[in-house]
Amino acid sequence: MFIINKIFSMPRVYKRIISLFVDTIFITAAFFSAFFTRLDDIGFLDTSEYWQVLVVVWISTLLLFTKVGLYRAILRYLSVHALLTIVLSCFVSALLLVVFGYYFEVFLPRAIPIIYFAYIVLLSGGSRLLVRVLVSQYFTKQKERVIIYGAGDSGRQLVNLLRHGNKFHPVAFIDDDQKLFKSVVSGLTVYNSKNLKRLISRIQTNKILLAMPRAKRSQRKAIINTLTELRVEVKSVPAFEEIINGSASIDQLRDVAIEDLLGRDCVLAQPELLSANIKNKVVMVTGAGGSIGSELCRQIVQQAPKILILFELSEYALYKIDKELSELVARKFLAVQIIPLLGSVQRKNRLQTVLESFTVQTLYHAAAYKHVPMVEHNVVEGVRNNIFGTYYTALAAIAAKVESFVLISTDKAVRPTNVMGTTKRMAELTLQSLAAEEHNTRFCMVRFGNVLGSSGSVIPLFKRQIAEGEYVTVTHPDIIRYFMTIPEAAQLVIQAGAMGKGGDVFVLDMGEPVKIVDLAKNLINLSGLEVKTAQNPFGDIEIKFTGLRPGEKLFEELLIGENVEKTAHQRIMTANEKFLPYSEYEKILQRLDKACHKFDHESIREILLSTPAGFNPTDEIGDLVWKAKQQQG
Repeated sequence: MFIINKIFSMPRVYKRIISLFVDTIFITAAFFSAFFTRLDDIGFLDTSEYWQVLVVVWISTLLLFTKVGLYRAILRYLSVHALLTIVLSCFVSALLLVVFGYYFEVFLPRAIPIIYFAYIVLLSGGSRLLVRVLVSQYFTKQKERVIIYGAGDSGRQLVNLLRHGNKFHPVAFIDDDQKLFKSVVSGLTVYNSKNLKRLISRIQTNKILLAMPRAKRSQRKAIINTLTELRVEVKSVPAFEEIINGSASIDQLRDVAIEDLLGRDCVLAQPELLSANIKNKVVMVTGAGGSIGSELCRQIVQQAPKILILFELSEYALYKIDKELSELVARKFLAVQIIPLLGSVQRKNRLQTVLESFTVQTLYHAAAYKHVPMVEHNVVEGVRNNIFGTYYTALAAIAAKVESFVLISTDKAVRPTNVMGTTKRMAELTLQSLAAEEHNTRFCMVRFGNVLGSSGSVIPLFKRQIAEGEYVTVTHPDIIRYFMTIPEAAQLVIQAGAMGKGGDVFVLDMGEPVKIVDLAKNLINLSGLEVKTAQNPFGDIEIKFTGLRPGEKLFEELLIGENVEKTAHQRIMTANEKFLPYSEYEKILQRLDKACHKFDHESIREILLSTPAGFNPTDEIGDLVWKAKQQQG
């Protein structure tokens, strides 16, 4: 090993000199061996003409090897093409032997060039092939042994890439196709997935690479469910769409996507719904720098609006999404004007001025405070931003004659037990009451559950805790949540908004709810680790239950009542829910405004409880400023 490392650490020029010297020896050996093999005697070779032929063949062959790039080739990556080049070069060298033998008038039996060719190929080509094998074995021992799940095109490409890399050594294929069992693909045997546990034990590996970018999520989920039972780390190649569009390469291995654990297949979007409220229109997104807002902007740009206005309170978030979208527009030659605007949805005059100045036609209202504990601790700001921010944005939209207004809502607005959910239900009530009034703006709201990868999501938290290797925190063993990917949620929001007639409450089909503790266990298992429990005290990572946070529910709902109807889209439903007339609701908002101005938290809670929002708090007032004031009093 020391010698190999020493050779590899040498400068490239020294390696070439060594190769030249070795090839000189090989040419000489092949020359003498050819004569000895044919004539069983080399005594007559002491004449000067034979040495002259040898020297000229030396020089011409080494020049030929140099010309064809033999000394530039890296031996550990020696390919079939390189070996063919060596064979052809050796053949030319044998022809040169004939030419120079004739020129110097030496005795040269016809079999000599053929024997010389065989020897020089064996020595020059064989030695290089031997070095390649030895080096490959040496580097293979340094690599981590892996099994590839999927013996299709992607699996074969991955094998070739990994063999040229320095990290993984593929040792076997696993596949569910019975036709491939026991066959050899790219030099690796394909095994039945049912034999995976025994195979892992036999070849001593703890890592599996999923090479199935074309598989549906439901198929991937079924496979991943079987892998979570084994103590193996699972990585995955990027999705097929990412490989095709060039945003990722097949060897960019990643952790298993959470959406694969959910097994939820995306439904194809309806193009006419995606473009209805966007194409050739002026569109504005509030909260454009947030998780949902930024994804809405990405998808809106693809639908060719005339102008896209990014309205955002955070300067950094606005800068980030503006830069990303401007680069996207330039890269794809899109005729879209991006307008980045700083502003708060709590300032009606700013909103109205912006909407009127750009003649906005479609408005997506994604600006909101959405973290349950944060709003519990900052009640007034939560009410101001979520309720009055929506109210002022809606009034500004009416005044500016905006055609379509879409509110991004949440499942926490249904029978809320916390202030955040209540403020979002109040925001819905605001639009429902305004929708019944006479004006030109069409209001609708889209309600859905948690999105994967949003700020504050449990998934990044779990991954960070697993990386730290101590424990994973879950609030309650029975807590469940609905999950959806951000791109799917944004796409469905746009399509739902196009179906709105006025005051509609759209509910997205979130699929099956997920038990958070099971999600944590799966992530631990797919990292190649074991859950530490009383039954398994020698496990790697413990799951700690911290208790429900203020205002947190064990499960979320999407519907207040049973009045739900299907729409033209299979993942979008519409709900018929009660609301107050605007004249009555406006009085509630006036009272709430005064209570917020006075920081009268008792009155704020009383008002929230008296509205038809269904507020049923599980905790006392949690505002931190109010608590500090109570302690002083």
